[in-house]
Amino acid sequence: MKILVLNSGSSSLKYQLIDMENEQVLAKGNYERIGMEGSFVTHKVGGEKYKYERDAKNHEEAISFVLSQFTDSEHGVISSLDEISAVGHRVVHGGEKFNKSVVITDEVIDTIRECIPLAPLHNPAALTGIEACMKVMPGKKNVAVFDTAFHQTIPEERYIYPIPYKYYEKYGVRKYGFHGTSHRYVSARVAELVGKPVTELKTIVCHLGQGASLCAVLNGKSVDTSMGFTPLAGIAMGTRSGDLDPSIVTFLMKKEGLTPDEVEKILNKESGLIGMSEYSADNRDLLASIDANDEHAEKSKLAMEAYAYIIAQYIAKYAVALNGVDVIAFAGGVGERGPDERKMICEQLKWMGVELDLEANNVKAEEREISTKDSKVKVWIVPTEEELMIARDTADLVK
Repeated sequence: MKILVLNSGSSSLKYQLIDMENEQVLAKGNYERIGMEGSFVTHKVGGEKYKYERDAKNHEEAISFVLSQFTDSEHGVISSLDEISAVGHRVVHGGEKFNKSVVITDEVIDTIRECIPLAPLHNPAALTGIEACMKVMPGKKNVAVFDTAFHQTIPEERYIYPIPYKYYEKYGVRKYGFHGTSHRYVSARVAELVGKPVTELKTIVCHLGQGASLCAVLNGKSVDTSMGFTPLAGIAMGTRSGDLDPSIVTFLMKKEGLTPDEVEKILNKESGLIGMSEYSADNRDLLASIDANDEHAEKSKLAMEAYAYIIAQYIAKYAVALNGVDVIAFAGGVGERGPDERKMICEQLKWMGVELDLEANNVKAEEREISTKDSKVKVWIVPTEEELMIARDTADLVK
């Protein structure tokens, strides 16, 4: 069985074709600038990379071209599109309606559309990809895999905000959480690695990248997560503020004469690491600045120390949510490739029995344990596989 996995953006299309017999990626790529001049696709097969400058007016044209590459006479990976059993779609927001992945029907499409106010940038793009697939590949089953679904097990007292309850009833204002597909994969995979059933573990997953969130996973179920009503909440990120005193928003609006859209842009695009350092949103730039002791070093150090402290705080908070911790798993671009960041975080967790093996930690994107044998809490690097998780869900639903 072969599954096509799609992650549709407003002007982009990331894709992977996965053979589920051995869970091997046959081809993958990214179509960029869809609907704009200069659209192009980067297509990878095996160790080879191909770049095509090809205009795509819409997602239908982009998907059609990608499909043609799968059956190309020179570097195709399948002989016919009939070999593709189904298509799995990443959908950011399923609201409270979906607690698991589902085969897409007209009713499911309507519900995804109803959730657009909760994810105005992401859900319309997902719908565009779904509808384009239905036109280009009529008769193929499509499956929606929701970022929010894994977090639907969070108890009410943890997802409700301490504001008037009527806003939850009227507008659905509550914690939803995101990165659920990654948190689900990593928590299940790290259970395999430590040799225990996921149903018997207390795990904290740290998905750290430009977008970042933590998740407390109790016996395989999400019981709390750092992102909230939107992906702006939680820890400080590359350009996002994460949690802050809500009165700062109205204070700045009054002092600077800012509109709601302007202050939202500041918190989403100009805050976090780039805001604190006044230099870069990229951890690597900040660490290089500190090492070089250049003109940005002082604020870069401040930003990185604040970043690590906030993450350590959340881990401590989730030790309460779980009533203890068995495993901490690092994933995402920074979590997988950031030995310095992992060290800065774990050094603040010695009180809870975390002992980092500095030699083992000095790796990037390698699945391995990085705690000492005496560490009371095990620490692992687990490269996330969101696309594989989407493919697995899709395969299970269309068998």
